[in-house]
Amino acid sequence: MSSLLVKTVSLLSFLALSSAAAEFRAGVARVDITPAGPIRLSGYASRTHPSDGVITPLYAKALAIEDSKKHRIVIVTTDLVGLPRAITDVVSARLQKEYGLDRAQLLFNCSHTHTGPMIQGNLTTMSELEPTEKQIIADYSLKLTDELVSVVGGALKDLAPADIWYGVGEAGFAINRREPTATGVKIGLNPKGPVDHTVPVLRVTDANGKLRAVLFGYACHNTTLTGQFYGISGDYAGFAQKAIEDANPGATAMFFQLCAGDQNPNPRSTLALAEDHGKELAASVEKVLSGSLERVRGPVRTAFQVNDVALAPHTRDEFEGLKNDSNVSKRLNAQLMLRAYDAGHPVRSVAYPVQAIRFGKDLAILALGGEVVVDYDLRAKREFPKTKLIVAGYSNDVMCYIPSKRVLQEGGYEAVDSMLYYGQPGPFTPDVEETIFTSIHQVMKRVGL
Repeated sequence: MSSLLVKTVSLLSFLALSSAAAEFRAGVARVDITPAGPIRLSGYASRTHPSDGVITPLYAKALAIEDSKKHRIVIVTTDLVGLPRAITDVVSARLQKEYGLDRAQLLFNCSHTHTGPMIQGNLTTMSELEPTEKQIIADYSLKLTDELVSVVGGALKDLAPADIWYGVGEAGFAINRREPTATGVKIGLNPKGPVDHTVPVLRVTDANGKLRAVLFGYACHNTTLTGQFYGISGDYAGFAQKAIEDANPGATAMFFQLCAGDQNPNPRSTLALAEDHGKELAASVEKVLSGSLERVRGPVRTAFQVNDVALAPHTRDEFEGLKNDSNVSKRLNAQLMLRAYDAGHPVRSVAYPVQAIRFGKDLAILALGGEVVVDYDLRAKREFPKTKLIVAGYSNDVMCYIPSKRVLQEGGYEAVDSMLYYGQPGPFTPDVEETIFTSIHQVMKRVGL
């Protein structure tokens, strides 16, 4: 081969690689959001006192992605049980003012760890708190708001040429927890119930191919550590992130909670099991990272909307008889509902956020608010079969469980009982699933799907 031909081929190869790498810029940042001292933990009503130490630190992490036309998306993952709109709306407004990001360009996702701190405005009627405990939670939530703004800003300032790749693995420790019994559905084990064991993975590398970030998801509650644990941790998702980062020095691992509303880790209830599940998930991610992945292309397109989803009818009298109930959650919930009646605004619906992010022609992220059961994930993938689709729950607002029509008809914790702890008056109306899928199709259409 002549010297001129070699130089020409090398130049073309260099230009091709440069063009591919220049398709995106990406930035990554993290902030430690571990509470500085004892704080009431969220997720289990049975707990009676604040945290007693730290098993693993908690983080908020941000991945900013910008395409060649300067379209941006920032994905924020948090080791928290849930973020309410009272926080995400404030953070979004500040980021719009400081960086010009509109609401559709921001996605907030929570791992739903049950060994994380209570957040103001989330699961508000789960426990009766002392004034000092309430103040600690309020102070933490205010500081968290600042930290979320900061971590997004850090990711935007870190933008640099990047490649993005997509692959899918599998982990098998999630099980459907809606166990049918003679007296109705209870939380247990249902090996025949629907699950989604896939592990979607985004690999983000710099212009030289060095790994910068890994975004990976799984549909399973972070409840390996049950109510008797009072140490702060990210549960299996925290251990998985650490294992991936230990195996890839300098990279940031980000866990993305999917539609885990009716999915539990199995087995559970020991620290060793949380570590084991984390190792299994990390091993699945590592296998994807070392295999053949598909390049993600631009452009980036986003859509976001909030629609009301109706709750079942109720009357004031239903709560009058419960305002002095011996059950703490029933009493607190009734008092909350009566205050809403007194103000002339009884709670009749839930403001429900739905978000879509599309990369090029082949990959999309659908982000749904609340504790979404896995039926939504499976149905969305059926209805958009030509698109590689990541369906996340616990996104932008975690206001309650989101049952499918099937789950609502069956009853049980996810359909009815859980609403008590979220400060909701009762279950949804039977059209909950269709109402939400109308919104899903609207945002997916807006991004071209």
